[in-house]
Amino acid sequence: MHPALQPELRCPPAFADPDGPRILIIDDETIVADVLARTLRRAGYACVEVHADPWTAADAYGRVRPDLLILDLHMPGLDGFGVLERLRAEIPEDTFLPIIVLTADDEPATRRRALAAGAADFVVKPFEEIETLLRIRNLITTRSLHLQERLQTQELERRIQERTHELQEAQLEILERLALAAEYHDDATGEHTRRVADEAARLARELGRPEPEVELIRRAALLHDVGKIGIPEVIQSKQGPLTAEEFLVMKRHTLIGERILAGSQFPVLQMARDIAVAHHERWDGSGYPHGLRGEEIPLAARIVAVADVYDALTHERPYKAAWTPAAALEEIRRTAGQHFDPAIVEAFLRLHGERERSAA
Repeated sequence: MHPALQPELRCPPAFADPDGPRILIIDDETIVADVLARTLRRAGYACVEVHADPWTAADAYGRVRPDLLILDLHMPGLDGFGVLERLRAEIPEDTFLPIIVLTADDEPATRRRALAAGAADFVVKPFEEIETLLRIRNLITTRSLHLQERLQTQELERRIQERTHELQEAQLEILERLALAAEYHDDATGEHTRRVADEAARLARELGRPEPEVELIRRAALLHDVGKIGIPEVIQSKQGPLTAEEFLVMKRHTLIGERILAGSQFPVLQMARDIAVAHHERWDGSGYPHGLRGEEIPLAARIVAVADVYDALTHERPYKAAWTPAAALEEIRRTAGQHFDPAIVEAFLRLHGERERSAA
């Protein structure tokens, strides 16, 4: 075989089959098709299949997934144009599949119709071997380049997604450290924020939220008090109750947290913003900073509000002793419909009831 006729496959592998491009010949004239298949195999194309029935051509295409389709136009019952129409639904729009029309009809009108139907080239019966192989080689090379470009695009998209994820992780880690700094006077270990995040995630799951949202709440809840970074140390470290003026300053941590987290394109930080600004709102509208009521309060913030209060009540702080879990649960039950969303309280009590039964 002359070197010019050999498949141009020196480029990096792009074909799905390790033996090279897959070629499907659809032609009811099996003698012609078999001759063409043998010619292709001698030229170095190892994966060549002949299919004679035009009515099942779509099945053959789905099974072979060819890199090149050679299609006879004039077949009984269903001609090549009919086959192309059936294949249109099988071939993805973004896929370059070269189609060579094999026909004894060399009329210009037939050529124009075939081109309009998706054909890339023509081979006239009886085919001339060298010209046919050259046409096939050129189309296979084009197909290979297309596949390589698609693989490179997919790899680029993968790297962009990976880099975006890394940037999101880095951004979140920085903010988590800010949250730890904000909580330092109450909890130098950062365990409060982690406990609230875990409790909020369990509660979200108990409410039937989908698992991706549960994980989003877990991560966003870590930042619920990030705004405390802007509250004076003298107020945060005070051993006794805050004065009315001091409490007004402390309440600003919700707005500070909102400003820190505002404007992000990442869902976790968007949710964290909602939680930071709204986790002190109350179901009856008596909370702060905006006096939201009921379902005006974002769901994630309503969930974190319960988890945050429960953890604050059941752990010692410089200004108070720890409550027992039973007393804390009773307080949450008592304030359902006032402080907390009643449905969330119900799920929270159910969750802790199941926990107690598991521990018993």
